[in-house]
Amino acid sequence: MEVLTEVLARIEEEKIVPVIKLERPEDAVPLADALAAGSIGIAEITFRTRTAAESIRLLRRERPDMLIGAGTVLTLDQLEAAVSSGAGFIMSPGFNPVIVQACISRGIPIVPGVNNPSHIEAAIQMGLGVLKFFPAELSGGIEMLKAFGSVYSVDFIPTGGLHAKNVISYLKLMNVAACGGSWMVKDEMIRQGNFNLIQKLSAEIKSSIAAELQIL
Repeated sequence: MEVLTEVLARIEEEKIVPVIKLERPEDAVPLADALAAGSIGIAEITFRTRTAAESIRLLRRERPDMLIGAGTVLTLDQLEAAVSSGAGFIMSPGFNPVIVQACISRGIPIVPGVNNPSHIEAAIQMGLGVLKFFPAELSGGIEMLKAFGSVYSVDFIPTGGLHAKNVISYLKLMNVAACGGSWMVKDEMIRQGNFNLIQKLSAEIKSSIAAELQIL
């Protein structure tokens, strides 16, 4: 429980969770350095490529101060690979009770995806208090989160359709702990080795968050 609390507190402190697809493990460290130079100390490495586990393992070894999580975890095999590689937290696009229970049983921080009351109530029943709202924009966006906030005492990490122009509006909601996005780490930026642009976009959004939310 202490680990879970610490991880969720770190995510809330960061405010932005870059959602990353890494095709080449050798891009992992330069990418992490670009994010860190832009004041982002967290990364969600998605299991949408075969190199996800290797990239997580590399980052845990080379950049231990960065909080590295695994995203798009859909199966128990992927969960095992993520945990074995040193992932500090797990995110999934949907609410899979098997994955959620496996994480809870092992004390692994899990933020499953939800986008309707039934999923939220199932998550609450399993003792979860922070949930991923996905796909955020297609599921009603800010207005849907406001509606959830009037009923449920849980926090959300909206992901899906977020970008530099709308993320601040999400973060201003009382029931949003942080936001996930990939606009600062687009596939082509990583593929082309454009880490300077990643650093620039990361710094810009963190600066905007600090100014808009008055975070020192």
